Amino acid sequence: MLTRRVIACLDVKGGRVVKGTQFVALRDVGDPVELATRYEEAGADEICFLDISATDEERGTLLDVARRTAERLFVPLTIGGGVRTADDVGRVLRAGADKVSINSAAVHDPSVLSRSAERFGCQCVVASIDARRRPGGDGWEVYVNGGKKPTGIDAVEWAEKCVAHGAGEILLTSIDRDGARTGYDLELTRSVANSVSVPVIASGGAGEASHIPQVLLEANADAALVAGILHDGVTSISMIKTAMREAKVPTRGVA
Repeated sequence: MLTRRVIACLDVKGGRVVKGTQFVALRDVGDPVELATRYEEAGADEICFLDISATDEERGTLLDVARRTAERLFVPLTIGGGVRTADDVGRVLRAGADKVSINSAAVHDPSVLSRSAERFGCQCVVASIDARRRPGGDGWEVYVNGGKKPTGIDAVEWAEKCVAHGAGEILLTSIDRDGARTGYDLELTRSVANSVSVPVIASGGAGEASHIPQVLLEANADAALVAGILHDGVTSISMIKTAMREAKVPTRGVA
């Protein structure tokens, strides 16, 4: 089994890290540069910086904040939010990102994924998918604009299409589980992970350290995104990696 990753996520709005439940009721939890540095020192394998209001506000990513964050890090950094074109991807990479997350723009025009992959390589193109279970439990629907707008698109089929267009990784967020701390949506994650050939990052629902090895082992995720439970001190990177080792999940660093 390949080494699995723990990714600390920073949802940024107005230059500050925020956290809520199901993408609403946001509260301020700190400075992105300080938090990113703290989580790297604690043993996070990667950092994910998402400007969650950029699309709604019809602007680009806060590159100055992203740049200051990137300058302090040695672990890989993914940046997303307000990325609409391959040129935007280039700007974000020049700001210091190792990978760029694309969400709403890809739904409107999937070729942004293929153009970005052709110019910069599949390894730095991350398709971010926000999904909500359909009424009656019949699959999951893709939402855009920060989880506010339904698209009618099936999440599993969309993940497959993203990979066909050149995405080298899928960042999959369960809107239903976001902030609920009841555990990741294992069925959603497994369905997508088993349908694509690229790594899938599980997001939305982590409530304790044990939820991370659970989604990695039971849902075939390659990585787990963690946010609120780190920000609030419910658990730590060290505790998560201890839980992973106890569950026999290969991981890096942090004794």
